[in-house]
Amino acid sequence: MKTLFGLLFLLFLTESSYAQWTADELGDEFEQLHIQFPDDYEGKVIATLVHRKSELPDSAKAILYIHGFSDYFFQKHMADYFTQQGFHFYAVDLRKYGRSYLEGQKWFNVRDLHEYFPEIDSSLAIIQAQVSGEICLMGHSTGGLITALYASEHQDSKAFSSLILNSPFFDMNLDAFSENILVPIGEFNGSFFPDMELKGELPVFYNYSIHKDYYGEWDYKFEYKPLTAPPVTLGWIRAIRQAQKTIQNGIKITQPVLVLHSDKTIYDKKWSAVFFTGDAVLDVEDIKTYSKSISGQVVMKEIPNALHDVILSKSPVRDVAFAAMKAFMETDN
Repeated sequence: MKTLFGLLFLLFLTESSYAQWTADELGDEFEQLHIQFPDDYEGKVIATLVHRKSELPDSAKAILYIHGFSDYFFQKHMADYFTQQGFHFYAVDLRKYGRSYLEGQKWFNVRDLHEYFPEIDSSLAIIQAQVSGEICLMGHSTGGLITALYASEHQDSKAFSSLILNSPFFDMNLDAFSENILVPIGEFNGSFFPDMELKGELPVFYNYSIHKDYYGEWDYKFEYKPLTAPPVTLGWIRAIRQAQKTIQNGIKITQPVLVLHSDKTIYDKKWSAVFFTGDAVLDVEDIKTYSKSISGQVVMKEIPNALHDVILSKSPVRDVAFAAMKAFMETDN
């Protein structure tokens, strides 16, 4: 039975200008819904929920996917796979990312990762108004950090039943000087100068390995996911580090958790096919170490030769990841 809260929330949405599902850029099988939130320090704020349409029964389980840093939802093949396996699929472009970016905003500018919690709450409520099956939260990279923090503060919640973390961003992957000196300075100053910007450091070879215009097989908008990341604010650095330290100091999650990660990190400074065989963004050892800081029913799954976003890996590799997620979701309770 669809939840009363979810139905009331959907009724509230129908009274606003952001209540209409409209066609999505991914094609006829997809639709999107803009959700408006109270203004923040930059003004108007929205998030965008994307839904892969299907004829599945209401009682089928559902997935809510949350993307990573300098990213957005474009992984149509992931939505198709899970729909074919019998799961409703939704994804949200968070505020100031992708479909939710508004003119005049600083990309992905937040001062506390808790700012994303209303977006997760709203998305879960909308899904609950449409389906009655259990919902699995899935977060990639920064989305993994956000959802892990969310789950730790929503223990025993009935709004979602499990959590999948795809290469979660549990620590910085920088040289010792940057990580031990520059980042703490930036974090400290983020309290006083949150809008001050620093150049982003997203490794360009990772995007080379995934975009079809270079060496990869995937198509996505450089406007939403550029080769080199836009500047980050000191407020964003502080928000990330505060959340990472919370995870590193130990959290409890009562819902079952699956952590996916590659078997190695790639640090090469010149492009080669080796970038198809590992995580070129985060330190895999950090992911393994800090995933152990989660108290609860946590399953670690190493995917040999996986990329940072494991479901963007070469076909035989991502098939292993998909199979692991499907098995987890079928037995997560």
